[in-house]
Amino acid sequence: MADPHDLKDISETNPAQAVATRKAATLVEALPYMRKYAGRSFVVKYGGHVMGNAALSAAFARDIVLLKQVGIHPIVVHGGGPQIGEMLGKLDIKTEFIDGLRVSDEKTVEVAEMVLAGRINKEVVSAINAAGGTAVGLTGKDGKLITARRVSGRKRDPGSAIEKLIDIGLVGEPSHVDTGVLDVFRKSDLIPVIAPIGQGEDGATYNMNADTVAGAIAGALRSARMFLLTDVAGVLDKSGVLLTDLNAAKVNELIGDGTISGGMIPKISTCLDAVAKGVEAAVIIDGRVPHALLLEIFTARGFGTLVSGTA
Repeated sequence: MADPHDLKDISETNPAQAVATRKAATLVEALPYMRKYAGRSFVVKYGGHVMGNAALSAAFARDIVLLKQVGIHPIVVHGGGPQIGEMLGKLDIKTEFIDGLRVSDEKTVEVAEMVLAGRINKEVVSAINAAGGTAVGLTGKDGKLITARRVSGRKRDPGSAIEKLIDIGLVGEPSHVDTGVLDVFRKSDLIPVIAPIGQGEDGATYNMNADTVAGAIAGALRSARMFLLTDVAGVLDKSGVLLTDLNAAKVNELIGDGTISGGMIPKISTCLDAVAKGVEAAVIIDGRVPHALLLEIFTARGFGTLVSGTA
């Protein structure tokens, strides 16, 4: 067996071999994690800045294909809020948000379905296929994958400070996920790419939040991991330092003292809900960093904020 010092000396005198050695070391570090997660399901919410960047989108697609190649079963759920807003503007359809949810009448949902299922979904599918995978696009309506129920917004009365429930139209959340549909993909080489559109028991089409859909799918499958790709590094403390490991008690503490606030609260709540339903861990990671998904999964240090049920 070669002496490690001899390998070091060789790499110092041969830059090309040094690069190759580092690549080999990376593969060796990844091997235990490949074994650990082989045969398991990962749910990945894909959205934010990464969707609008060609290089990052291509890197994301390659990462998803690699996961499938090493025996992990990735399920991609994508968003598209900015693209929906852009199309609504072009069509001169006015829209507003209540409690972070877009008020959605029939015209708005029609546009949302067109953008999510007809445009973005096919772009993600094409990127994965171009990277060597075999992706199939669908919405929650296909195969009755996701049954949706209507949700209400909350609006605080400025005079009394009393919150009132507001009808925000055809906005829904998953009430049931048919895991049998996803089992078909798990037993094949196909990678499902899901747009967050669902159908209610009333037959209506509902627009849903992609984070919420990813959490519902992950919980129904009791997946090994759920990942939320975002435009931030993860949860930061008040000094701006990334918090890498959290549980419910710590999250509640951080919300209470204001460390977790604003748009991070619904994301971290989605993670906690998924973990409570049996997901081993949920991770918030920075999708702006190339191969962030692989850095989180296949390295000992990890990359984002991991939320688990353990202290």
